[in-house]
Amino acid sequence: MGTTVKGRRRFLEIILTIALCTSLVSGRGTVSDALADSLSSVGGTLPHFLQEPEDAYIIKNNPIKLRCRATPALQIFFKCNGEWVHQNQHTSQEYMDQNTGLKIREVTINVTRQQVEDFHGPEDYWCLCVAWSHLGTSKSRKATVRIAYLRKNFEQDPQGKEVPIKGMIVLHCRPPEGVPMAEVEWLKNEELVGSFEDDNIDTRADHNLIINEARLSDSGNYTCLASNVVAKRRSATATVVVFVNGGWSLWTEWSPCSVNCGRGVQKRSRTCTNPAPLNGGAFCEGMSVQKITCSALCPVDGVWEEWSEWTMCSAQCERQRWRECNSPPPRLRGKMCEGEGQSTENCTGGLCTQSLENSIDVALYSGLAAGVIAVVVLIVAITLYRKSQSEYGVDVIDSSALAGGFQSFNFKTTRQGNPLLLNSSMQPDITVGQTFSSPICFQDSIDKELFDPLPDKVKVQSSFMVSLGVYSTVEGKKTTMIAPNGIHTLRKTQFKTSAVFGHLGGRLVIPNAGVSLLVPHGAIADDTSWEMYMLINQEESRCEILLGPEITYGPPGLNLSYPVAMTIAHCAEVSAENWNIKLKRQTKDNKWEEIMSVDDESTSCYCLMDSHSCHLLLDQPGCYALVGEPITDAAIKRLRIAVFGSVEASSIDYSLRVHCVDDTPHAFQRVVTAETSRGGQLLEEPKMLFFKGNCLSLQVSIQDIPQFLWSIKPFTTCQEFSFTQVWYSNQQPVHCAFSLQRHSTSTTQLSCKISVRQVKGHEQILQVYTTVGEVRLIMSLGLITSRSVLTSQTGAKAFKIPLSIRQRICTTFDTANTKGKDWQLLAQKLHIQRNLSYFTKQKSPSAVILSLWEARHQDSGDLDSLASALEEIGKIHCKSLPQSPDDKETDFTF
Repeated sequence: MGTTVKGRRRFLEIILTIALCTSLVSGRGTVSDALADSLSSVGGTLPHFLQEPEDAYIIKNNPIKLRCRATPALQIFFKCNGEWVHQNQHTSQEYMDQNTGLKIREVTINVTRQQVEDFHGPEDYWCLCVAWSHLGTSKSRKATVRIAYLRKNFEQDPQGKEVPIKGMIVLHCRPPEGVPMAEVEWLKNEELVGSFEDDNIDTRADHNLIINEARLSDSGNYTCLASNVVAKRRSATATVVVFVNGGWSLWTEWSPCSVNCGRGVQKRSRTCTNPAPLNGGAFCEGMSVQKITCSALCPVDGVWEEWSEWTMCSAQCERQRWRECNSPPPRLRGKMCEGEGQSTENCTGGLCTQSLENSIDVALYSGLAAGVIAVVVLIVAITLYRKSQSEYGVDVIDSSALAGGFQSFNFKTTRQGNPLLLNSSMQPDITVGQTFSSPICFQDSIDKELFDPLPDKVKVQSSFMVSLGVYSTVEGKKTTMIAPNGIHTLRKTQFKTSAVFGHLGGRLVIPNAGVSLLVPHGAIADDTSWEMYMLINQEESRCEILLGPEITYGPPGLNLSYPVAMTIAHCAEVSAENWNIKLKRQTKDNKWEEIMSVDDESTSCYCLMDSHSCHLLLDQPGCYALVGEPITDAAIKRLRIAVFGSVEASSIDYSLRVHCVDDTPHAFQRVVTAETSRGGQLLEEPKMLFFKGNCLSLQVSIQDIPQFLWSIKPFTTCQEFSFTQVWYSNQQPVHCAFSLQRHSTSTTQLSCKISVRQVKGHEQILQVYTTVGEVRLIMSLGLITSRSVLTSQTGAKAFKIPLSIRQRICTTFDTANTKGKDWQLLAQKLHIQRNLSYFTKQKSPSAVILSLWEARHQDSGDLDSLASALEEIGKIHCKSLPQSPDDKETDFTF
């Protein structure tokens, strides 16, 4: 009997194997299904699955794995969309379970994106696995395979709201369509908002954000964040403002009647401070002052009654009489009677026989005493006068030295070898203190003789001092006049320059502004000249983020054969991931139009961004501005931080002024000019601060003030600027002042630290060491003028590349040849690798490329980079192409 059962099982296994092979090769399931139905009738335990295939998502182009495990199982095969998966696509392994001793078979297959996309059926792509044993078959659950995606646009973005305090806030958000469905989170000021941490917030209702009772702290910028396995998406930011309507305080007490006599007015007041309106809330309705009429009784002045009768004559030969102020007495703040209430007179008519010896002695002693007192007062006065006069010729001892046993303090002297700072501790030097920018206006010949030797003695100690200078220009000139009190009076500087240019071209420069204009050779037609100008606009009405000054060049109607190269200093940390930088031009109706984005291709103009400057190739005159649009919170503006100091009107008061300005030469020059006009001194080298666009404010604080020598007003040691003030400053300085007061005029040393930091961001420390003198020499900061600085150059001297070399380069590279040595290779070697379509439309692409190189290297004046590029081009072609005797490489000698 046993032999018969074994034989039967062996026979079934052979039939099963033949059926499986036939069905897998054919890809159809009819035979195997029939076989499975027949085998299921065999008694015993069917295979059971330890692991069934699970639903999966294909992310991008990455295939997914489906896995099955079953025991006992002779074979496991996958079936997808009703068809068997080919045997070659299965990966199978078998191992022994250590706990049960059963053999476990595991099979995996890969499903690709292409397979899912090629399937077109009424339902999603699905797979299941079928396990066979000699007792029958078992089927697993169906696992669906879908392609994961998340669209970019939200079906509904949250909208900003203005909500009263304790009102309900509901922000709606419908995430983009996606597979699997996106999960939604909420950000407030870029920080995650969770309902688990705050019972007042509910984020679980259909992706909406619900705040049951609005608080002031709930004001902020809210963003809906949708994400699934494939991507994350951010909605538009919704600004929520929680406002507070104003409420009246209690009425004050009624004031006294406004008059002392007769009919007057009484009033009482209340203020809109319970609470005060906040964030645009409504002001209180009604009157803040109430008035009522009042009556005040008039005062009654006192009047003397009649004199009483004289008394009897006394032993001293006198008699007396009295009167009282009661007819009527003074009432209701009336005046008392004027005069005496008692009168005394001699009653003997001079016939009194009393002895005069006592009266003579009294008069004598009284006179002697008065004389002694007068002499003593005179001696004391002379002594005090001499002492006060001698104090001017001796050193004054600082009373703060008495506190040495309680607090020690060491002053540091001005750091040596640093000529960048102007410090009052330096010895007065008339050759440095009185400096003028050319030309100097003299009142008469005496002034001219006095100041004639001055320019020969002025020495510019560093390039930094030159960079602070304000120079005269062709159109607008800066003049220094001597006021009657000896203080320099500054007139307003106009940042403008102009010159006449012809066929040879030239360069316009606005000194210390980081702005220049290069007119290339040949841009102006032969036998033609134009008076060209360039100026910096001073308007302050822009609401965008200006990364540099607004520049206008002209005149209108200028006709050029080649574009001009304009250089503008900027204050952005250039990054395509964080900034979208645009070039805009002002139209005739004073509106601004976008010409191009720096990262886009354009044939109307060209923009090349360096770390601190932007170089533009422009065909049309007009007003241009570089505008930044932050893409992420990591966008950074560079700020230049500087501290100035000056003695105030009172000799014991000293003012420290901290300026935070966009890091461009022009913006800092405006600070220097303003400080010069009020006698300010630069106390520390300016430093750079990286300010992020993360909506966090800027804090300025003063630290380490010697309390035993100096004092500062309470609650003024830390000042704060809002993010908007700094981020949208647009070349305008943001500044604050610290008012210090020394305890004694003998205190001449000041040491402290100025901390400038963005909340949760970058910080800079300005260390102040200075000597404060009562008699100060006015340092004309920034007015040390180098006479060699020019605002315009014409002809060959305006260019770094000699004209003959420039023409040979253009001749060589403008025409493509068999060696491929053309202007595109020149641009590549000079690191100009984008927007090459702009150069294609130019009459001489090489000439325009060289103009751009001139603009980038105007300060260095170094031709090595250009020579190296040309040499490298020559070497490349010497190696790549055999040179015939007729071909000669162009030789460029600088």
